Amino acid sequence: MTERLQKILSSLGVASRRMAEKMIEDGRVSVNGTVALLGQSADPDRDEILLDGRPLPSGSEYVYILLHKPRGYVTTLSDEKGRKTAAELVADCGTRVYPVGRLDMDSEGLLLFTNDGEFANHLMHPKHQVEKTYLTWVGDYSEEAVVNLKQPITLDGYLLRAPKVRVVRPGLLEITIHEGRNRQVRRMCEAAGMHVIRLKRVREGKLDLGELPLGKWRYLTPAEVESLKNR
Repeated sequence: MTERLQKILSSLGVASRRMAEKMIEDGRVSVNGTVALLGQSADPDRDEILLDGRPLPSGSEYVYILLHKPRGYVTTLSDEKGRKTAAELVADCGTRVYPVGRLDMDSEGLLLFTNDGEFANHLMHPKHQVEKTYLTWVGDYSEEAVVNLKQPITLDGYLLRAPKVRVVRPGLLEITIHEGRNRQVRRMCEAAGMHVIRLKRVREGKLDLGELPLGKWRYLTPAEVESLKNR
Protein backbone atom coordinates (compact mmCIF):
# COMPACT_ATOMS: atom_id res chain seq x y z
CA MET A 1 0.00 0.00 0.00
CA THR A 2 1.31 3.44 -0.97
CA GLU A 3 1.86 5.89 1.91
CA ARG A 4 3.70 9.13 2.56
CA LEU A 5 7.36 8.47 3.34
CA GLN A 6 7.27 10.26 6.68
CA LYS A 7 4.39 8.00 7.76
CA ILE A 8 6.31 4.90 6.70
CA LEU A 9 9.40 5.94 8.66
CA SER A 10 7.30 6.81 11.69
CA SER A 11 5.33 3.55 11.65
CA LEU A 12 8.58 1.55 11.62
CA GLY A 13 9.85 3.40 14.68
CA VAL A 14 12.63 5.12 12.75
CA ALA A 15 11.64 8.62 13.88
CA SER A 16 8.73 10.84 14.73
CA ARG A 17 6.77 12.33 11.80
CA ARG A 18 8.49 15.67 12.26
CA MET A 19 11.96 14.11 12.46
CA ALA A 20 11.16 11.90 9.44
CA GLU A 21 10.24 15.01 7.44
CA LYS A 22 13.59 16.57 8.34
CA MET A 23 15.41 13.39 7.27
CA ILE A 24 13.69 13.63 3.88
CA GLU A 25 14.44 17.35 3.56
CA ASP A 26 18.10 16.65 4.38
CA GLY A 27 18.32 14.17 1.52
CA ARG A 28 18.90 11.16 3.77
CA VAL A 29 16.04 9.10 2.28
CA SER A 30 15.98 7.55 -1.18
CA VAL A 31 13.36 5.54 -3.09
CA ASN A 32 14.50 3.11 -5.77
CA GLY A 33 17.87 4.83 -6.02
CA THR A 34 16.57 8.41 -6.24
CA VAL A 35 16.74 10.97 -3.42
CA ALA A 36 13.23 11.38 -2.04
CA LEU A 37 11.29 14.63 -1.83
CA LEU A 38 9.11 15.78 1.05
CA GLY A 39 5.52 14.73 0.40
CA GLN A 40 6.54 11.78 -1.76
CA SER A 41 4.74 8.46 -1.35
CA ALA A 42 6.02 4.90 -1.71
CA ASP A 43 5.00 1.30 -1.17
CA PRO A 44 7.27 -0.30 1.47
CA ASP A 45 6.43 -3.77 0.14
CA ARG A 46 7.44 -2.96 -3.44
CA ASP A 47 9.84 0.00 -3.36
CA GLU A 48 13.42 0.05 -2.11
CA ILE A 49 13.45 2.71 0.62
CA LEU A 50 16.84 3.54 2.11
CA LEU A 51 17.85 5.80 4.99
CA ASP A 52 21.48 6.94 4.79
CA GLY A 53 21.99 4.21 2.20
CA ARG A 54 20.69 1.46 4.49
CA PRO A 55 17.41 -0.47 4.39
CA LEU A 56 14.76 0.47 6.92
CA PRO A 57 14.24 -1.82 9.93
CA SER A 58 11.76 -4.65 9.53
CA GLY A 59 9.23 -3.13 11.90
CA SER A 60 9.93 -5.57 14.73
CA GLU A 61 9.85 -4.25 18.27
CA TYR A 62 13.64 -4.36 18.57
CA VAL A 63 16.11 -1.82 17.20
CA TYR A 64 19.85 -2.38 16.72
CA ILE A 65 22.08 0.61 16.03
CA LEU A 66 25.78 1.16 15.37
CA LEU A 67 27.10 4.60 16.35
CA HIS A 68 30.48 6.11 15.50
CA LYS A 69 31.00 7.72 18.88
CA PRO A 70 33.22 10.81 19.02
CA ARG A 71 35.55 11.57 21.90
CA GLY A 72 34.08 13.71 24.65
CA TYR A 73 30.81 11.79 25.01
CA VAL A 74 29.96 9.54 27.96
CA THR A 75 28.00 6.33 27.41
CA THR A 76 25.49 6.78 30.25
CA LEU A 77 21.92 7.68 29.27
CA SER A 78 22.16 10.83 31.39
CA ASP A 79 25.00 12.51 33.22
CA GLU A 80 24.79 14.31 36.55
CA LYS A 81 27.79 16.45 35.57
CA GLY A 82 26.05 17.75 32.46
CA ARG A 83 28.49 16.14 30.02
CA LYS A 84 27.44 15.20 26.50
CA THR A 85 26.08 11.67 26.18
CA ALA A 86 26.33 9.25 23.26
CA ALA A 87 22.59 8.64 23.68
CA GLU A 88 21.95 12.19 22.43
CA LEU A 89 23.48 11.21 19.09
CA VAL A 90 20.95 8.41 18.52
CA ALA A 91 17.92 10.23 19.96
CA ASP A 92 16.39 10.59 16.50
CA CYS A 93 16.05 6.81 16.03
CA GLY A 94 12.42 7.02 17.18
CA THR A 95 12.59 4.83 20.26
CA ARG A 96 14.43 4.61 23.57
CA VAL A 97 17.66 2.63 23.20
CA TYR A 98 20.60 2.14 25.51
CA PRO A 99 24.30 1.40 24.96
CA VAL A 100 25.63 -2.15 24.86
CA GLY A 101 28.72 -2.05 27.04
CA ARG A 102 30.85 1.04 27.46
CA LEU A 103 33.32 3.20 25.59
CA ASP A 104 34.97 5.72 27.89
CA MET A 105 34.64 9.45 27.35
CA ASP A 106 38.13 9.84 25.90
CA SER A 107 37.68 7.00 23.41
CA GLU A 108 35.89 6.92 20.06
CA GLY A 109 34.57 4.45 17.55
CA LEU A 110 32.06 1.62 17.37
CA LEU A 111 29.32 1.67 20.02
CA LEU A 112 26.14 -0.42 19.82
CA PHE A 113 22.69 0.65 21.02
CA THR A 114 19.55 -1.46 21.32
CA ASN A 115 16.27 -1.90 23.18
CA ASP A 116 16.72 -5.69 23.15
CA GLY A 117 17.83 -6.59 26.66
CA GLU A 118 18.50 -10.25 25.89
CA PHE A 119 20.74 -9.28 22.97
CA ALA A 120 22.66 -6.79 25.13
CA ASN A 121 23.14 -9.29 27.96
CA HIS A 122 24.34 -11.91 25.50
CA LEU A 123 27.06 -9.61 24.14
CA MET A 124 28.16 -8.39 27.57
CA HIS A 125 28.21 -11.77 29.33
CA PRO A 126 31.82 -12.78 30.12
CA LYS A 127 31.37 -16.34 28.82
CA HIS A 128 30.78 -15.14 25.26
CA GLN A 129 33.91 -12.94 25.19
CA VAL A 130 33.09 -11.13 21.94
CA GLU A 131 36.36 -9.90 20.45
CA LYS A 132 36.81 -6.14 20.25
CA THR A 133 39.49 -4.51 18.13
CA TYR A 134 40.96 -1.06 18.75
CA LEU A 135 43.31 1.20 16.84
CA THR A 136 45.59 2.48 19.58
CA TRP A 137 47.98 5.40 19.28
CA VAL A 138 50.60 5.15 22.05
CA GLY A 139 53.42 7.17 23.57
CA ASP A 140 56.67 5.64 24.89
CA TYR A 141 56.47 3.05 22.15
CA SER A 142 59.14 0.35 22.06
CA GLU A 143 59.44 -3.20 20.76
CA GLU A 144 60.00 -4.40 24.32
CA ALA A 145 56.74 -2.76 25.44
CA VAL A 146 54.88 -4.51 22.61
CA VAL A 147 56.31 -7.86 23.75
CA ASN A 148 55.10 -7.06 27.28
CA LEU A 149 51.67 -6.10 25.98
CA LYS A 150 51.24 -9.50 24.32
CA GLN A 151 51.46 -11.28 27.68
CA PRO A 152 48.39 -12.20 29.78
CA ILE A 153 48.02 -10.01 32.87
CA THR A 154 45.68 -9.72 35.84
CA LEU A 155 43.39 -6.70 36.25
CA ASP A 156 40.99 -6.26 39.16
CA GLY A 157 41.81 -9.82 40.25
CA TYR A 158 40.77 -11.17 36.82
CA LEU A 159 43.29 -13.00 34.60
CA LEU A 160 42.98 -11.60 31.09
CA ARG A 161 43.72 -13.61 27.97
CA ALA A 162 46.72 -12.45 26.00
CA PRO A 163 45.55 -9.84 23.46
CA LYS A 164 46.24 -9.98 19.76
CA VAL A 165 48.60 -7.14 18.90
CA ARG A 166 49.58 -5.97 15.43
CA VAL A 167 52.02 -3.11 14.87
CA VAL A 168 50.51 -0.94 12.14
CA ARG A 169 53.51 1.34 12.43
CA PRO A 170 55.67 2.40 15.39
CA GLY A 171 53.34 4.18 17.81
CA LEU A 172 50.14 2.81 16.24
CA LEU A 173 48.89 -0.61 17.31
CA GLU A 174 45.86 -2.73 16.47
CA ILE A 175 44.82 -4.47 19.69
CA THR A 176 42.15 -7.15 19.96
CA ILE A 177 40.84 -8.12 23.38
CA HIS A 178 38.35 -10.75 24.50
CA GLU A 179 37.02 -9.21 27.71
CA GLY A 180 35.58 -5.80 28.54
CA ARG A 181 37.15 -4.66 31.80
CA ASN A 182 37.01 -0.96 32.72
CA ARG A 183 39.50 1.00 30.55
CA GLN A 184 41.12 -2.34 29.75
CA VAL A 185 43.23 -1.38 26.73
CA ARG A 186 44.55 1.76 28.42
CA ARG A 187 45.49 -0.13 31.57
CA MET A 188 47.12 -2.97 29.62
CA CYS A 189 49.25 -0.48 27.71
CA GLU A 190 50.25 1.27 30.92
CA ALA A 191 51.26 -2.06 32.48
CA ALA A 192 53.40 -2.76 29.38
CA GLY A 193 55.19 0.60 29.67
CA MET A 194 53.25 2.71 27.15
CA HIS A 195 50.51 5.31 27.51
CA VAL A 196 47.50 5.68 25.21
CA ILE A 197 47.21 8.93 23.29
CA ARG A 198 44.15 8.02 21.24
CA LEU A 199 41.87 4.97 21.25
CA LYS A 200 39.36 4.00 18.55
CA ARG A 201 37.22 0.85 18.56
CA VAL A 202 36.88 -0.35 14.96
CA ARG A 203 35.45 -3.87 15.28
CA GLU A 204 33.22 -5.96 17.55
CA GLY A 205 32.84 -9.61 16.63
CA LYS A 206 32.33 -9.62 12.84
CA LEU A 207 30.86 -6.12 12.92
CA ASP A 208 33.10 -3.43 11.42
CA LEU A 209 32.88 0.35 11.86
CA GLY A 210 33.68 0.83 8.19
CA GLU A 211 33.31 4.29 6.70
CA LEU A 212 30.49 5.47 8.97
CA PRO A 213 31.12 9.20 9.59
CA LEU A 214 32.04 10.40 13.06
CA GLY A 215 28.95 11.14 15.16
CA LYS A 216 26.59 9.30 12.79
CA TRP A 217 24.65 6.06 13.27
CA ARG A 218 23.04 3.37 11.16
CA TYR A 219 20.82 0.33 11.70
CA LEU A 220 22.44 -3.09 11.79
CA THR A 221 21.39 -5.41 9.01
CA PRO A 222 19.57 -8.65 9.98
CA ALA A 223 22.73 -10.59 9.04
CA GLU A 224 24.85 -8.43 11.34
CA VAL A 225 22.43 -8.92 14.23
CA GLU A 226 22.46 -12.68 13.70
CA SER A 227 26.26 -12.79 13.58
CA LEU A 228 26.38 -11.18 17.04
CA LYS A 229 23.59 -13.31 18.46
CA ASN A 230 25.32 -16.49 17.36
CA ARG A 231 28.51 -15.79 19.24
